[in-house]
Formats: sequence, C-alpha cells, structure tokens
Amino acid sequence: MRGKTRKTTTLFVTLAAGGALTLTACGGDGGGGSGDGKASGAKAPASPSASSSGQPGAQGGSDSMDLTLRSGTARQHNAPRMTGDWANPPGKPATRSVQRSWVQLSSSRAGNLDPVVVNGAGFTLYRFDKDTASPSKSTCAGACATTWPPVLVNPGGKVFVDGVRPSDVGVVARADGTRQVTIGGWPVYRFAKDLKPGDTNGQGVGGTWFGVTPNGQKAGQRGGGAGEGQQTDPATSAVLFDEPGFSDDGPSQGVAGPGCRNVARPKVTSSVSADGSLRLWSGRDCTGQSKTIKGDVADLSRIGFDNKLVSVRFG
Repeated sequence: MRGKTRKTTTLFVTLAAGGALTLTACGGDGGGGSGDGKASGAKAPASPSASSSGQPGAQGGSDSMDLTLRSGTARQHNAPRMTGDWANPPGKPATRSVQRSWVQLSSSRAGNLDPVVVNGAGFTLYRFDKDTASPSKSTCAGACATTWPPVLVNPGGKVFVDGVRPSDVGVVARADGTRQVTIGGWPVYRFAKDLKPGDTNGQGVGGTWFGVTPNGQKAGQRGGGAGEGQQTDPATSAVLFDEPGFSDDGPSQGVAGPGCRNVARPKVTSSVSADGSLRLWSGRDCTGQSKTIKGDVADLSRIGFDNKLVSVRFG
C-alpha cells in the first residue's frame, strides 16, 4: 500500500465472476519448487489436464490445485537469481520450452500494447487463436513450440500475479505431460524473436498471434482487453479491493447497480475489477471528483483515484 494505514476490516465479496482462488500459504524463498532447467519432456501428475482458475470449461483433475498463486512480484518474494522467468536473460532468444519452478504474470505496457501481460523478465506473453480456452488446449507443438515457447511451470510451482486476477490464472497439461500456464483459459507463450523486454514482435503474426491481456483477451484489439481506455459495455457490478493488483491478501467489497451506489467502506479502494465501464466518484451520491473506467484497473493511483472512491455510477 502507498502511504496508508493498514485496513483490518474485511468484507467478503459475493459478486465476483467465478470463484476467487484462495492464495496458498507457503514457506521458504520465492524460488518455489525444484526443477528449473527441466526439459520439456518432464512428466506432470497423471491427470488429463489441470487448472487452478475455475474458468468456465477449464478441465480439472486430481492435481487441479497443485499450483501456488502469490500476489506481487518474484522480486518482492525474494526469488533467487537465475531461477524461474529470470533464467532466460535478455538478448538470448527463448527457443526452449523449460518447465520452471516459478513464473510471473504482470499487467504492464509493451510497445503499443496497454495492457498486456509480461513475465518476470519483462517479456511479452502471447495467445494463439488456434488454441481453445473452453476447454483449455494448446495446439502449438514441435516447430511451433520452438518459435513460440509455451510458458511452463513445475507441478507445485509458484505463479506470482501482479495486476492479474488469481481467478483468471490456471494450468493445462500439454501432450508431452508438461504444464502450461493459462490466462482466462488461454495457454500463453513467449516469442523467440522478442530479444529484449518490451518487444512485441509477435503481435499479429499470421493473424493468429496476439499479446494476451490480464483477462485472457487479445491485446491491442477493440474491446479486447481489461483496463482504462478500452471500449466496453456498461458494468452492472464491481469488486473493490483495498490493495493494488486485485490482491486477495487484503480486504475487498462488492457493489452493484443500476444507477448511483454509495460504497460500504469509502476511501479505501486501490484497485477495481468490473465487467464493463462505470464512473467513480469521490463524494456520496455521485458527487465531487469523478473518473470513468472501462474494465479492470489494477492500480487507481495511475489515474489519481487511490483511496478516493466513495460512490460509483453504473449504466
């Protein structure tokens, strides 16, 4: 939190789309399980596929919860150097599919894409139109997976989420038994021709590859992403988080329309998850300073509205 006292009152949310995933507590350093450098032929538990996201259509198995999600970044959790996403440094093409002990998913900006998800080293992550999200399935293998290395995580590994809702994150078993990370049900990939953080050379390749947004949509497409500045329909409900990044570690509250609604706990909100556009107000009954947002906003300080929200207007 930024310069604010710790808020201890918790109001459990009942309006969020899908079940919110409780973050698994775990000890030790942020490096997570063992096995960085494990080749792509490593075998996952014998389940058809696995998902911790609760996404509609996501296939679940006996190991569907065999994944630890932690709010924040790998650096904040003291992940060891040259592990996880940091094991493929800038300037070296990512041409090997390696299952990592941890990966990071952060909502960020890369090139003209805003928002788009990047990994712990700042490289853009992509989705493929020939895959499916319901159920989650990857169709990129062989030479395709050399050009577009899938983002893989060890069984029991960690996924650090920063500006991405834990409920949108999952894993799916690939044909070779490895476990690929999914966002919104879509398997995600790197691009071998992205050589430095912020590159988006894979955007639009073949008309089927696109950067992935924090909710699994296509980055850079009209109405395709979450966050301010996108074209979306009016929201009917929202979840308000006391912490930035939709953190499940802190309190949250729900609010629903139609019309103007005063929030139960004013002036504590730092991030908003919404199913469309709505207007935020700094005073009761939709008065005072206001901002219009379109979809999720991971950090209200970016638009000058951190700890200011008192009421919202839907429709």
